[in-house]
Amino acid sequence: MGVVVDPGVPAEIAGLLRANAALLSRIRAGWVPPPTTPPSRRRNPSSALLLAATPLVIALMAVLLASQAAAAGFVLLGAYVFIVLVKIASISETPEDERPHERGVYERARWYDGRYLLPEDFDQEAAQVLARAQRAIGSVLRSHVNAEGLLDDARNAVMLPAQEWEIARLLAKLSALRLEHRDLLARGIAPEVAAVIEPLERALVNSEAAVVARVEALERYAGHVAEAERAFHARGQIEELRARLPRYEELLAESGADRLAVTEIERLAEDADVLERTLRRSVASAHEAFRYLES
Repeated sequence: MGVVVDPGVPAEIAGLLRANAALLSRIRAGWVPPPTTPPSRRRNPSSALLLAATPLVIALMAVLLASQAAAAGFVLLGAYVFIVLVKIASISETPEDERPHERGVYERARWYDGRYLLPEDFDQEAAQVLARAQRAIGSVLRSHVNAEGLLDDARNAVMLPAQEWEIARLLAKLSALRLEHRDLLARGIAPEVAAVIEPLERALVNSEAAVVARVEALERYAGHVAEAERAFHARGQIEELRARLPRYEELLAESGADRLAVTEIERLAEDADVLERTLRRSVASAHEAFRYLES
């Protein structure tokens, strides 16, 4: 389970948030990236020293080249050029801590605070419930019957992510309240307070049951879609076989065995009709389950 993002967040920003769960956790814990410095303002002490030493090196080379130690002057010149080239190469590489990526994630995390949830926002029970919802939603959105428009793919694309966010938001609230409740119980409860605690515990249990009911509705919808998916694939295979029938019939006629295959060929056509009806029923059931989710 990764980062869950409000479907109202722009897709590009949502993708950035989902891809940086670990960084978002650090930001949540109070980490702040160092400010980025424009390239024109970056100062490097070694560069300044190198620049200051240039006149001295040139003067020394001129003296050496004019004397009997001309070879030493050429060596000095080569060494100096090498050092300059190495320095230019090192300057051209932007250090990791100066790259703007972390700053960009930080700024967007602050701007969209409250519109994304991290794995640590859910206790174990809530994470399991959310994973069930995400599996159901994913199976529907990835199905061929949805892609082919046999379901209401446009409404699925809008409503199912909204359902995921709403379920995640409720589960995160439930997790936080359960943690506070457990901490309270761990400190010890006076007998006089027990009567107040009991209805609060019932509220937690009933809230969880309501969220689980939503997830079960999603799972029923996904089950109907899976049924339609199986019928869709089987129908496609039958149609493919029916398209090949003329070649089989030709072969049987030429071999004199056509009278033996008439029944099997007729059964193939009947199977295609049965699968067509099954697919229609499965899609109709999925539509009914979808309408239940909207209520």
